[in-house]
Amino acid sequence: MTGITDTIRTDKSRTAISVQTVIVIIGLLLLLLAPFFFYPIFLMKLLCFALFACAFNLLLGYTGLLSFGHATFFGGAAYFTAHAVKEWGFSPELGIVVGVAGAAILGLVMGFFAIRRQGIYFAMITLALSQMFFFFCLQSEFTHGEDGIQSVPRGHLFGILDLNNSTNMYYFVLAVFVVGILIIWRFINSPFGMILKSIRENEQRAISLGYSVARYKLGAFVMSAALAGLAGAVKSLVFQFATLTDVAWQMSGEVILMTLLGGIGTLIGPLFGAGLVVTLENYLATSEFPVTIITGIVFMICVLIFRRGIIGEFYASRLGRKLGFVYRR
Repeated sequence: MTGITDTIRTDKSRTAISVQTVIVIIGLLLLLLAPFFFYPIFLMKLLCFALFACAFNLLLGYTGLLSFGHATFFGGAAYFTAHAVKEWGFSPELGIVVGVAGAAILGLVMGFFAIRRQGIYFAMITLALSQMFFFFCLQSEFTHGEDGIQSVPRGHLFGILDLNNSTNMYYFVLAVFVVGILIIWRFINSPFGMILKSIRENEQRAISLGYSVARYKLGAFVMSAALAGLAGAVKSLVFQFATLTDVAWQMSGEVILMTLLGGIGTLIGPLFGAGLVVTLENYLATSEFPVTIITGIVFMICVLIFRRGIIGEFYASRLGRKLGFVYRR
């Protein structure tokens, strides 16, 4: 019986891997062909926010830490990159490195204080520190206050590829997005990621096994901040500006909404949630009906019908289980 059970589990695992591989291939093909059918700027915005949501999910879905301050890293990196490229004359790739490094440092500082508390206290500390950074950006000279940093040049990638061309810029953003997702996938499937999941499930047991929980939480916080910064840095080049909207608390709420709609603790969920929210905002922006109300209605429906998020419910459904997907939240 044991041998038969192991065989069934192996078959299910192979089925899951094959299905996931097919989904990834189809997704990449669609993304490669997308700029020929949709507005490139819309697609680039979607990719940036999808990466942002996945970075946030790394902290919430796989470590169990709810942050209300992730706009700090997203918007902070946008400011750092915009300033480095426009004022210092950095190339776009160096500007992005500056933005990611700045976000990682912000994450290290914020995480150092936040991880000392749990639950709602952790969330409130991140919100308070995020608001402090917001007012810093409001009054700082290098951010230009309420005007923000405008007319950020895209430049030439590695001095060769002209990013002022929308098609070139789109494929660059797509490449950054794919690299970011691969980093997240490798991170959550590494021994470090396994320990983060154990901390999420039972922190006291992880402590009893000898793991330094505080260090692992801080490491996850910094990684999440850096990847959120990567999304923000690229976004500042796509739209060629960085404003206070990027660091406002509403941005933190929006990424939480994206993650919950798609399904926390899943890699695909935040991508789907970000796509849904960005699409609603884009196509309803010119309508007379407020976008926020429609988004709120969609969120209420998903909370009532899809308790685990849309993708999370699919994973937990009979079809999802047959295909080998597992939802462990």
